[in-house]
Amino acid sequence: MDESKLINDAKNGDKYALNLLITENYNIVLGYCIKMTGNMSLAQDIAQEAMLKAVLNINKFTPDFKFSSWLIRIAINIYKDFLRKNKIAECIDDIDIFSESNVEDDIINKVHYKEVMKILLNLPYEKRAVFILKHYYGYKYEEISKIMNCPVGTVRSRLHYCIKYIMNEMERRKWI
Repeated sequence: MDESKLINDAKNGDKYALNLLITENYNIVLGYCIKMTGNMSLAQDIAQEAMLKAVLNINKFTPDFKFSSWLIRIAINIYKDFLRKNKIAECIDDIDIFSESNVEDDIINKVHYKEVMKILLNLPYEKRAVFILKHYYGYKYEEISKIMNCPVGTVRSRLHYCIKYIMNEMERRKWI
């Protein structure tokens, strides 16, 4: 079914359409949250809260975004709030549940996924989010700009910084 029709139906109170939108996009948001936090339990909490906020605020959705982009933006805001409230350093759990099959960049293919995640989790979330959105989800710069609420130039700069940081860390650790 067409996403825009589902959105319109959901905004008009069609619970089936809303459920379908949430169900079809949950794994995208959960996967993003896992990559962003490195913590399965925290990722599930953020993804579930993002879905709840989306259900409660479906009428605020505008077609400027894909629905999944809007959900990811909600998840980013929830994660930022979590970091602010808890004032904690980000941590990493064992991350053994992922597949490397969708990764586009050679950087990821050169080392084990878990090690790259450790490197990524050392980056500020704004930079890490850009890298994940680009290289794990294939978003275009303009889409990332909307999701992250920053100019395209900032997206490019953050991505460049991430790649440089990852390469430097890989060299330092003698992985390349």
